[in-house]
Amino acid sequence: MIRSFKPYPFAPRHYEGAVPPLVDGHDPVRRPVAIVGGGPVGMTLALALARQGVRSVLIEADDSVCTGSRAICISRRSLEILKRLGAVQAFLQKGLPWTGGRSFYRDTEVFRFSMHQDEEQSLPPMINIAQYQIEQFLLDELERHADLIDIRWQTRVTGIEQSDDADAPRGATLALSTGDTAWHMRADWVVACDGGRSTVREALGLKLTGTTYEGRYVIVDIALRSARATERLAYFDPPSNPGSTVLVHKQPDDVWRIDYQLRDDEDPQAAVEPDNVMPRVQSVLDAMGETGEWSPIWITVYKANALTLDRYRHGSVLFAGDAAHLVPIFGVRGANSGIDDADNLGWKLGCVVNGVASPDLLDSYSDERVFAARENLSYGMKSTEFMAPPTFGFDLMRTAVLGLAEHHAAVRPLINPRQTHPIAYVQSPLNRVAPDAVQKADSVHEAGQFTKGPAPGSVLPECRLKRMVDGKPADMHLTDLLAPCFTVLRFGTDASQDAGWQRMQDDMASRKVPFKAITVVDTNNGASIDGTIAIDHTGHLHQMLDATAGTVYLIRPDGHVLARWREGSAAATHCALIATLNVQSKESQS
Repeated sequence: MIRSFKPYPFAPRHYEGAVPPLVDGHDPVRRPVAIVGGGPVGMTLALALARQGVRSVLIEADDSVCTGSRAICISRRSLEILKRLGAVQAFLQKGLPWTGGRSFYRDTEVFRFSMHQDEEQSLPPMINIAQYQIEQFLLDELERHADLIDIRWQTRVTGIEQSDDADAPRGATLALSTGDTAWHMRADWVVACDGGRSTVREALGLKLTGTTYEGRYVIVDIALRSARATERLAYFDPPSNPGSTVLVHKQPDDVWRIDYQLRDDEDPQAAVEPDNVMPRVQSVLDAMGETGEWSPIWITVYKANALTLDRYRHGSVLFAGDAAHLVPIFGVRGANSGIDDADNLGWKLGCVVNGVASPDLLDSYSDERVFAARENLSYGMKSTEFMAPPTFGFDLMRTAVLGLAEHHAAVRPLINPRQTHPIAYVQSPLNRVAPDAVQKADSVHEAGQFTKGPAPGSVLPECRLKRMVDGKPADMHLTDLLAPCFTVLRFGTDASQDAGWQRMQDDMASRKVPFKAITVVDTNNGASIDGTIAIDHTGHLHQMLDATAGTVYLIRPDGHVLARWREGSAAATHCALIATLNVQSKESQS
């Protein structure tokens, strides 16, 4: 049920499907990683692997980046990931940043929210940008890594078979079709990023479980030139569309996204007919005071789902994005949670393929991201139950809240859309591996007591810092120090520890483990002679991390804290890192 009108202000490049030289119908090259699905999740994963020198093949059924209205909001967390992968600049140049939104009941404003934004941040809390632009910017970056990323356009997966021979190398064989040619590809690892109707998931007989909501929304993209500020607008039971809920987002290039709820008695097929859509959109624009000419670009229908697989690793096949979970659009967790999947899996799979980590490390990908999905689903379901009440009871509650909100501030938080936020892996098995290994090694450096700061599993917060450039202090942020590698933040300059840290760096380099150490000081004394020193000139980072001289934080390649010590050492850090890479799963994966 899709209606397409004038094209978007964007001309995608189209690519021919190409089959590699075959031997008896098989690609003779066994691929380290095959990624099925060339959307934002698959592309981000390919880029994350490339940053670790890992080759991958990206299999995409279409001949270009997507068309139509899909994901439009990219969160700060996703921007931080793209920043680490070296791909954020184009997003910041094109995207429309915003920090909050307003909700209206009938014709009265009843709620206003703001996302966290202060002078410590280097990135906006959210940008609006169309998915075809997201994919094009990622594709541009992938093409700069063409030596490591092979893209197979117009190629569909028709089947998959995993090796069940205990004596054979792990891996899977993909059955593929490109045009009229059927062929096979072998890969050590297959990652399914092929969306909500995942062919790989279906071929393995796996089912998503959870909640499917009956309510439907019409999604309309229109061309409209307006000077209105970028913010999230929500209208409940507006006079222009009585009984409906309407969401409005401004996008780049004078494109606007309007979502409105269908009544239970409305036919979804008829709902996308222009004769039914145009008057509703016009009434929304009239109520907003938008008087400019407009025209439709795209119309479709959306149905909210809150579903997930129980596990994201099945032997040599892993799942990410919509292939692993379907999250309601409310709170913009769909594409953002998928990008987070790719970030988490990218460093772990890269370490496994490069031979520096046990395949058991991939079990923690499933543990952490299933936990994250369930948290996202919890918030998404709460938002959905308010935005599109599934029962009379929920509808009654919403009506009461909206009616009281104008004069009673206590009920207004119930209108909060619960925007996506970084998720702490509080139950991750990796949170215990590092300290347990240090204790078993009888290290004299215990984890110590912290009264605040990001605990293991948490995302490292942002902070303004300085560094010395040509003998002068220059502004920077903490996220500028992070790369797709393990990072140590060592607070203070204890010269007696220098030799130990150098030995650790040498050992990590010999093992080909991506690693770097940063010394954080509170003044610029000595900073001009060491490029690995960051200056916490305001003391804010020390305060946020509850750090004192001797404190050590070990950060994972995805920006989450792996371990921390009040009085740390290179020996304890080395022990924790090696144990993490060689983590043993408690039970084997089927």
